[in-house]
Amino acid sequence: MGAGASRDLGGVGGDNATVVTSQRVRPGRDDDYRRWQEKTNQVVREFDGFEGTELYPPTPGEANEWVVVFRFSRVDQLTAWLESSARRELLDEGRPLFDGSPTQEILAGGTPARDVVTAVISHEVRPGRERDFMRWQDKVLAEQEKQSGFMGSELFKPVQGVQDRWVVVFRYDTREHLDRWLDSEARKKLLEEGRQYFSAYDVRKIASAFSGWFRFGEGADKGIPPNWKQAMSVVLALYPTVMILNLTVGHDLDELGVPGYVGLFIGNVLSVSVLTWLLMPLVNRAFAFWLVPDRANSLRVHVVGAALVALCWLVFIVVFGLTTG
Repeated sequence: MGAGASRDLGGVGGDNATVVTSQRVRPGRDDDYRRWQEKTNQVVREFDGFEGTELYPPTPGEANEWVVVFRFSRVDQLTAWLESSARRELLDEGRPLFDGSPTQEILAGGTPARDVVTAVISHEVRPGRERDFMRWQDKVLAEQEKQSGFMGSELFKPVQGVQDRWVVVFRYDTREHLDRWLDSEARKKLLEEGRQYFSAYDVRKIASAFSGWFRFGEGADKGIPPNWKQAMSVVLALYPTVMILNLTVGHDLDELGVPGYVGLFIGNVLSVSVLTWLLMPLVNRAFAFWLVPDRANSLRVHVVGAALVALCWLVFIVVFGLTTG
């Protein structure tokens, strides 16, 4: 409960093994780090059991700490990657990019968690206090169940021969509800009680899934909208983009005989590019009163903004219905 990485991690599958690695990148080395991480991704794809990886950039206004998630089918396959000479060589190559040593939490098993905000918490439990720690975690869970937006919690015991820390994963429906719990007086009191059972913990926060499309000012920590607002805004920009591309580029590709799977890839590249560099900045400016957390501070603003977005949806549906029907 005391530490971890908060972000939608896309789920920890039932028999899967996941490692969450955090590393602070030196100032000015972000591009070098991205290239190094892409090289790492290419290497890890060759290992048995590899299922996927995600890279999460730092939250605006916080330390330049990047988080990478690697997923494998089983713990032994994940361990083979972590202990491989290929990974050691990559870490040696990337060491000049890092400010301090990377940290990692390993999750073995668990249940899927999608479209939520997740916190991954690791603890160094004092020897002989494991049962007390588990009873304390039951008290934490009982308190969390009273909180708005709480969606569940899991406790992961140490993985023998790989990791000696205990890891707790808990999920909330929005970043606002997660932050409210992390800053609550109830949690602070529980932390004070829990310090007799664990000796150390870390806290790392990560932005949410669409955060790259929601930036409000350079160098300003204005926060990121909750997931439901991000999703509504992305649909607002994505729907007309996909429709227009299908009616123009998609039609031309069909006439040229381009295979459907290639046409779909081209369409995805174009739609993501249009959203990233054109439409999402426009949506951000138009709906800043509703998206920027420190501006949307009343129920009326939340309702009005959501209603306007829904109205725009309806307008697009009617327009495309009339023009394509």
